[in-house]
Amino acid sequence: MDMSYLKDMPIAILGGGAVGKTMAADCALEGKEVRIWDQPAFAKRNFLNIEKTGITLSGHQFSFFGYTRKGTVKISMATDDMAKAVKGAGIIIVATVALAHENIFRELIPLLEDGQVIHILPDNCGTFIFRKLMRELGCTKDVVVGAWYTAPYGIRVVRRGGVVTNECKVEDRITTIRGCALPMKDNAKFMASAYYIPAFGAIIDAEGEVTISQKGEEFHHGFVEGNTVLDINLSNVNPVIHVPGTVLAVSTMQNFDTVLGQEMKNYSLYGFGACPAIAEVQAKFWEEEKALAAKMEVGLCTVNYEDFFSRTTMYGKEYMGPDFAVPYEEKYENFFGDGPFDLENRYITEDVPVGCYLMSQLGKKYDVATPVIDSMILLASTMLKRDLAAGSKYTLDYLDIDHMTHEQLQQYMREGVFTAK
Repeated sequence: MDMSYLKDMPIAILGGGAVGKTMAADCALEGKEVRIWDQPAFAKRNFLNIEKTGITLSGHQFSFFGYTRKGTVKISMATDDMAKAVKGAGIIIVATVALAHENIFRELIPLLEDGQVIHILPDNCGTFIFRKLMRELGCTKDVVVGAWYTAPYGIRVVRRGGVVTNECKVEDRITTIRGCALPMKDNAKFMASAYYIPAFGAIIDAEGEVTISQKGEEFHHGFVEGNTVLDINLSNVNPVIHVPGTVLAVSTMQNFDTVLGQEMKNYSLYGFGACPAIAEVQAKFWEEEKALAAKMEVGLCTVNYEDFFSRTTMYGKEYMGPDFAVPYEEKYENFFGDGPFDLENRYITEDVPVGCYLMSQLGKKYDVATPVIDSMILLASTMLKRDLAAGSKYTLDYLDIDHMTHEQLQQYMREGVFTAK
């Protein structure tokens, strides 16, 4: 699929947090014209002095094939005016928390232009919401809407003395990423457009590479085409890692700077909370997801039972290949300081009411038991003293798919044929 018209068009990035700023600098260092936008409530803080300092990419940038891009670069536009950011852009990247999607999409959709390609990462149901709002707002622009199951790297924004700086420390760059468009018939365009995003450089560099693991399994690097956007949502391993890890290791986190005498700023779920018993729960959680994907006839990324039993979990495979694993007996200081530092964190406040709740609802719709997933929702809600499921707007009805039969949902995800209520 020829998407070469995107080559010389600006890239607009919506979201001025860690992922957005890093992707903006990564693309600009390659010579792309980049505009970055953030909501007015956050832009003043996240873009502080950015016109003078630019954005610096630093960090280890671990990657199986050694891909790095470092340096300081000025961004052509950092603004809280979305119309300016997206006008004439070829690719629009949405890099915000899920709970901000609806407001952002409502502002973005009236500004869309024919030929634009929307990349949401991670999806967190964003593709469903985007298409729903396009129908609601009467938007008929010819755009491609797709999503990826994760961001292309692990990042920490450097803070000094309580000030958010414009330095992004990239700890690792993934070499494989899974994506899909809604509808899936747009996949050829969506996947082809990804080659015009320099922030996917390590993935593009690894495209076509196949690593044979010590067990003889093939591991394919590069872009992987998902089987419907539900595949992309289920393949996002944040809920399966973050929620059991945070809930079941909560005593380590809450005692870290008191009983354990450590500095809370150094806490890491992976560095201090991960253990074999929690990994057993995560593995069972994943088995429930596998059963759900099979019943729904959608895809799912490959994760083996043993992949959970490492401080790096299955995340390590994405950036250091299929045999990368840090044993529990080893201190992995790379992780130190990545949190979470309390329960009011997206590891719970996003991954439970969005990720876990979606799976629980789909389990009921398709008659697939999800007792471990449901228990995580219950325990997290109990700890936070509020019902994270009942308080979530991420119902199947909100996504505009609850009324559909299995066949109708498949037709919508694959061909874009929407069945109204």
